[in-house]
Amino acid sequence: MERVRIIAGQFRSRKLIAPDGLKTRPTSDRLRETLFNVLQPRIGGAVFADLYAGSGAVGLEALSRDAKHVHFAENAKPPLIALRENAGSLGLKEGVDHTVHMRGVEVALRAMAEAGTKLDLVFLDPPYEAMDELSGTLVLLATLPVLADGAVVIAEHSRKQSPPESVEALVRYRLLRQGDAALSFYTMQGDSD
Repeated sequence: MERVRIIAGQFRSRKLIAPDGLKTRPTSDRLRETLFNVLQPRIGGAVFADLYAGSGAVGLEALSRDAKHVHFAENAKPPLIALRENAGSLGLKEGVDHTVHMRGVEVALRAMAEAGTKLDLVFLDPPYEAMDELSGTLVLLATLPVLADGAVVIAEHSRKQSPPESVEALVRYRLLRQGDAALSFYTMQGDSD
C-alpha cells in the first residue's frame, strides 16, 4: 500500500493508504494542495463528490476542510477497501459525513439524481487513458439534475490530453497544469465563477 497524507484542515498530516499499482493513481499531495487552494472559498459547507475516488484522498481532504458531505463513487475492490479504512481511521461515519457508492460513476450519479442530491463541487479522476469515460461523465453531469446553482466540476487529466472545452452547457473556465497532470475547471454556462 502506498502512503498519502491529508494536507490541511482538521485531519492535517493524517496518513492515508492507497492501493499499489498504476490502476489507482492517487492525486499527488502537491496537486491536491493546488486544487484546494483554488476551492478554499467554496469548500466550507459544500456537498462534494469524489468520482473515481480510489482511496478517497480528495474527498477526505474536502471533509478535513469543512465540506458538509462527500459522495464517493468507486467500483474497484482494493480502492474501496482503502477508502473505507481511511474514512474509519479519521472517525468519519458513513451516511453522516459521507456516502460511498460502490458502483460505477454513471449508476452513482443516476442514484444521486433520483435522491434529489445537489452537488456544489465535483472532482473527477478517471484513469488518464479513459478520456471517453471522462467526456461521458461530463455529459451526465451537464444533463442530470445533480449540480447545484454555481457548481464547479473539476477534472484531473494528463497534461498531454485535454478534455473538451465545453460539454452541453458545462464550460471550462480554467486550466491548471502541474507536472504530468492538469486540472480543468467547469461550470454551467451562465453561472459565475
